[in-house]
Amino acid sequence: MKKKPSGGIIALACCLLFTSPALLANPGNGNGNGKGNDHGHSSDYGGKGEGKNGKDHSSQGKKKKGGDPHRAESEISYAFARDLARQHGLTGYSSLPPSIAKNLARGKPLPPGKAKRSVLSSMLDSLPDYPGYQWKILGDNLVLISLSTAVVKAIINNVFD
Repeated sequence: MKKKPSGGIIALACCLLFTSPALLANPGNGNGNGKGNDHGHSSDYGGKGEGKNGKDHSSQGKKKKGGDPHRAESEISYAFARDLARQHGLTGYSSLPPSIAKNLARGKPLPPGKAKRSVLSSMLDSLPDYPGYQWKILGDNLVLISLSTAVVKAIINNVFD
């Protein structure tokens, strides 16, 4: 007559099965050269270098770094964009005609033949910068457009009305 394996033996086998890959994995051994999590060597490139007059120049000429361009609409609120437009005197723009407005959607290419205006550089400095994307004014909307494909990534409506 054969005995069934006891519950303890099954539990021990399961523990060994699940923990052995972790024990056999490569511990890293310094792969990455210590540059992860701010452990790299600080050579102060572009950092808080002090100029001839001793002032901090770290924030001059730098744009606000944006996160993921797919979440641009959630990173910039309508109120923030509207306030920037008012500060820079960019109000009173007319809205798009209905036939073009219905074709303006996130993930679609820009409607053909519609002239888009560039955002003033002073306002552009206050908006997040997404590499490979550009902010444009289309009607009274603030639109984030992919430079390579002209696909709309984000639309903030009625900012410039």
